[in-house]
Amino acid sequence: MKHFLTLLSHEVRMLLVNPATYIAAMLFLVFMGFIFTGILDSYSKTPQDTSPAIVFFQFFWFPVVFMVPLLTMKCLADERRAGTLETLFTTPVTTAEVVLGKYGAAYLFYLALWGSTGGLFYILRRFSGDARFIDTGPLIGGYLFIAVSGLLFVAIGVLASALTRNQTVAAILCFVALVLLIGGVNYLSGVGWLERDFLHHLKEAVDYARVLAHRDDFTRGVVDARQLLFYLSGTVLALIFSILGVEAKLLHS
Repeated sequence: MKHFLTLLSHEVRMLLVNPATYIAAMLFLVFMGFIFTGILDSYSKTPQDTSPAIVFFQFFWFPVVFMVPLLTMKCLADERRAGTLETLFTTPVTTAEVVLGKYGAAYLFYLALWGSTGGLFYILRRFSGDARFIDTGPLIGGYLFIAVSGLLFVAIGVLASALTRNQTVAAILCFVALVLLIGGVNYLSGVGWLERDFLHHLKEAVDYARVLAHRDDFTRGVVDARQLLFYLSGTVLALIFSILGVEAKLLHS
């Protein structure tokens, strides 16, 4: 893995010089600012018992299912389409280094985008002068959840990009996978037929994978080691399959 840092720094530089990076960041911040403004508007009209931070992170899924496919769809698919990926492997680098380098750059950008939303809470605290708006517990827990769950979400995007040379198809695959993981699993957890005794283990597995329940736990300050294991193991598996997918495509190209 001696070339990993070199590849990672190259991918980060490519993101920094790409105008699309700044367009995506602006659109993300505008959208999150719109959500934040709506939350504050509702709080100004009716007293609320819930911290604004908790409500803010309840909307995390919407930007995730659209932002992650856009972040990752080009990382491998576009290079395979253009033929530059095959050229890259003529240098002394391994498939794992290439995949992890692209994954690392996408994940750092993902963290940077979400980290920039902290400015919304800073502005609120600065101009309102009311410390009650800034509940550090839900804020820390919410951003920790964003960082931990983002490991898996970005890895899924990289895997989708590794399976095809068409970046549009990669984006659609990632979008569908994220919707199924976040929304589909949450829907399954509430269906009645899973309550049957012979489906007990399936019910436990579905409850274990409920991303929205994990979000609620993190924002309440509850960090479960089983949830951390879920995201870390899922990330590792997605990256392993990404590496295998790239190698399989190279063998057949």
